[in-house]
Amino acid sequence: MIARFYQNYSGRLLLLVALSFPLMVYHAKTIPVNNDIEAWLPGKSEVRTAYNEYKKEFGGEEIILVALDGLPEEDPLIESLRHRIEKLPGIHQCYSPQTLKTVMQQFSVSEEEANSKLRGFLISHDQQLVGMVATLTREGLVDRNKTVEQIRQQLKYCQLEEEDYAMAGSPVMVAELDRLGGSGKNNKYFALMLAISLGLLLYAVRHWKVAFSIFGLTLWAMYATMATIKLVGGEKNFILSALTAMVLVFTLATSIHFLHYYRAAWGKKNPLIIALQSAWKPCFLATFTTIIGLASLAISDFSPVVQFGWGACIGAAFALLTGLGLTPAVLSIWPDVFEKELAKSSGSEHSNHKFEKAAGRLLNHGKLITGIAIVLVAVTSIGMLRLTSKIDPKEFLPKENKVLTDLSRIEQELTPVYSIEAVVEFNDEEMPFMEKLDEVRRLEAIILAQPGVAQTKSAATFFPEKLPDNPYELAAVLKKAESRKGNNDYLSDGDRLWRISAGYRSYSGITSNELLKNLEEATAGASIRFTGISPLIENAQRSIFEGFWESFTMAFAIITVVMIISLRSLKLGIIAMVPNLTPICIVYGMLGWLQIPVDIGMMMTGSIALGIAVDGTFHFLVRFNEQYTETGDSSESARSALAQTGAPIFEAALIGGIGMLALSLSSFAPTSRFGLMMTALLTAALVGDLVLLPAVLSFLPRKEKKETGIVEEIPSTLEIPKPHLVVNDVLVSNTNFPTREEIAEA
Repeated sequence: MIARFYQNYSGRLLLLVALSFPLMVYHAKTIPVNNDIEAWLPGKSEVRTAYNEYKKEFGGEEIILVALDGLPEEDPLIESLRHRIEKLPGIHQCYSPQTLKTVMQQFSVSEEEANSKLRGFLISHDQQLVGMVATLTREGLVDRNKTVEQIRQQLKYCQLEEEDYAMAGSPVMVAELDRLGGSGKNNKYFALMLAISLGLLLYAVRHWKVAFSIFGLTLWAMYATMATIKLVGGEKNFILSALTAMVLVFTLATSIHFLHYYRAAWGKKNPLIIALQSAWKPCFLATFTTIIGLASLAISDFSPVVQFGWGACIGAAFALLTGLGLTPAVLSIWPDVFEKELAKSSGSEHSNHKFEKAAGRLLNHGKLITGIAIVLVAVTSIGMLRLTSKIDPKEFLPKENKVLTDLSRIEQELTPVYSIEAVVEFNDEEMPFMEKLDEVRRLEAIILAQPGVAQTKSAATFFPEKLPDNPYELAAVLKKAESRKGNNDYLSDGDRLWRISAGYRSYSGITSNELLKNLEEATAGASIRFTGISPLIENAQRSIFEGFWESFTMAFAIITVVMIISLRSLKLGIIAMVPNLTPICIVYGMLGWLQIPVDIGMMMTGSIALGIAVDGTFHFLVRFNEQYTETGDSSESARSALAQTGAPIFEAALIGGIGMLALSLSSFAPTSRFGLMMTALLTAALVGDLVLLPAVLSFLPRKEKKETGIVEEIPSTLEIPKPHLVVNDVLVSNTNFPTREEIAEA
């Protein structure tokens, strides 16, 4: 039935894939991109709840800071540019030194004092840089990329080139991450990866029509995965970009395994059906367990991790559909793919001679090799205890990137870009405004005295250090303050909530969490709470790191159970998980020993590596289990399984690993690190599947052969008795039958 289906419908099936290809490409290319830093914050936690409450009270803290080089603060171009920026739909307000001076003068701040307050804020101490601060509207926050680009257009309209200004702020960073992490910027590296993979596939298959067809189907699976994610409402980020490479590896691995099963069945009746019968079980089990492992990421509290988990499940399903469902259609059209190759080989022996010899050498020294492999895994795995995580968007950018150099210059010469926000609560409605002002100033002084804090800003900044002694002048100042309560970024709920923004420099040598702890201790007893995006990100990286290993442990446990059930053996199921841990222990252990922190992208490769290792393990174990049940000889079963499955496991890892190396050339750190990590993990997976697993399994004890109903062959050493005859109750034995005369005489 299956053979007839492929005979009748292979052409139509492949035509349907070809017709849907442009649609898949369109949807994959138009998937929305979202590298919003807030997306990496925990969805449900006390710190996130506090931050959301702060955003409701003060409207968030996202600003864009523009620093103009070489212009005096009185230059009319500055005010002209400020007006143009403030009119943009994504901008709520834009402040320049002149606008802030005007506000301060309304509160009786002298020009000299106003200039002093603006030094190190919007005017550099050497007066070489003059800054403007733009706060974003809700519309601007929704589309940060558009807002940043519109500001750049206004700068260009004012005849300012890129070297004439610097820009910084979270929206600027997000826009740059979107640009560098987008498909357009990384197209050449993915194209190189695909070209290398195609070249190696051609070398492995040696039939250009089949190789190009399988490669085309692999591309379809990659685009179909991203298109499906878009259609179900998903968004692309720099982590989800790794899915296309994952689908490439999974699809090629399944197709290559099927090709080898087909090659082994060549010359028999219905080789396609035999190949499907051999391939479906290990391919299905590998995909099923991989999907279980990837789905465990859905328990995460971080939306990008959850998206990656579900997206990877979709990708694994498409890889199985393509590798096991569409590869037979290709072979139905070109069934003679291995005819020339096998015509040159002698007899019906189709297995890979190199792997037969390798299997012999490996199993002859099984104890030594097992010992070396176990020591290697044990030593490297100790390094996993030293692993640390780091999620710093700045680390993702190339060192010479303009956004990074702009950020560094603004921080060093103008003002801090990062801040911790403090909210002071005054619940006593009868408390006079002046007492509130004094209390805020007292707290500001405490905050400013902490190591790492460069400056503070609050509503008190706009008041003179010494308020007027004249009661009429003081009343005028307070009346003005009363009138501006609803138009103040530093006051909320009338004057019940006061905001203090504590700016710190990222290179100060103190982390935001350490600073936050110091601030909480220094202000203990005051009615004040702290929040901010920076400490949240630090908390997030610790939570993501811990959550990833929790989900990985869960996935490992579930996959072990599936292994035991599918192999119907507790011992085999447990042994089977040894090679699946090998790439994780070796690669992540080495990172720990080398003290290289892992980012979120490097963590996600662990889930992919587990899927890759499981794939090779199942193909090997299914063949081993069949042989072991049949012969009862573990050593010979391991030798046979390695000879049958070694070549496709090695070829799949080689094609994927060398292809992934192309991604390491990218200047975008997540893409580069992903390529290096995948190559390392694929290589380490080979150690587990082709070295450690066969060696360990060869030590299993002999067991009784399976009853087959076939008479066993008589051993050649058994002595055949001479003919015997009984004549007149006398036993006659001779090498020749007796003659009639001899019988008569007897």
